[in-house]
Amino acid sequence: MRHLRLLNYIDEVARVGSIRKAAERLNITASALNRRVQDVEDELGTKIFERLPRGVRLNAAGELLIRHIRSQLADMGRVRSQIEDLSGFRRGTVAIACSHALAHDFLPVEIAAYRSAFPLVEFDVRVASHGEALRALAGYEVDLALIFRLDTSIGFQIIASAEQRLVAIMRQDHPLAKEGSIRLRECSGYPLALPDRSYGGRQLLDQAVARSSFKLVPVIESNSFEFLRNYVRLEDAITFQIEIGAPASLKHRDGLISRPIDERDIQPARFAMGQLHGRPLPVAAAKFAEQLAARLETGRSRAISER
Repeated sequence: MRHLRLLNYIDEVARVGSIRKAAERLNITASALNRRVQDVEDELGTKIFERLPRGVRLNAAGELLIRHIRSQLADMGRVRSQIEDLSGFRRGTVAIACSHALAHDFLPVEIAAYRSAFPLVEFDVRVASHGEALRALAGYEVDLALIFRLDTSIGFQIIASAEQRLVAIMRQDHPLAKEGSIRLRECSGYPLALPDRSYGGRQLLDQAVARSSFKLVPVIESNSFEFLRNYVRLEDAITFQIEIGAPASLKHRDGLISRPIDERDIQPARFAMGQLHGRPLPVAAAKFAEQLAARLETGRSRAISER
């Protein structure tokens, strides 16, 4: 499949923005790669890259071509996965973009469970912001994106979704570490370690505070949930996260505990798993998506029964 190799060459040059750097990654000479690019341009009858002093950049024709190339490469990955599946094997790579909340516990547990059944499947997990995840999906860099507080997004096809409450995370000996939900006003009397404003959970907090007569003033802000969790173990501080990132086992393993925020303060928001609209998923990714969809449905049913 020599044409696929050529498509990969063009895709790599577009991603790194440099023929020299792409050649190094592809393990060919820069002059050979440049000739391949020129051959494609000669065949199309137009340039696809602008030559810049420090690299190259896709022009309008190149943008059209690269979308076609990435679609073709994605489709071939799906076909290969299906062919392997017909042989009785479960192979392939599942590429996922997810929020930080899922990286600590939820996704590692789900991937381990999947690989126990299909050990030949590999995973590429990218922890990304909301916008980064959507861009990776649109660029055929990932198969699935898991996003909290999804606004209407053209091209995002929802596979499964579930409501998620915001929870407060604290030491299990914290004064508020009791059964039941807690009010935001109660949290305002303690040091707060908050995720930065790029995260959906923080946006929910800010909206709730804007409607209230009290303020939530953080002593620490961070874009790392791992850092925030580690910090609240050292002080009577509180951090916040969506509940899927704070499972019930948190108390026993980390010495931390999670408590849901009272819905009078913050209503649950939607968490969604999706794929690029119109793009069939590779077999391995489709099977893993089925597993996650079942898990989300189980979690949704449990949350409803708890209310």
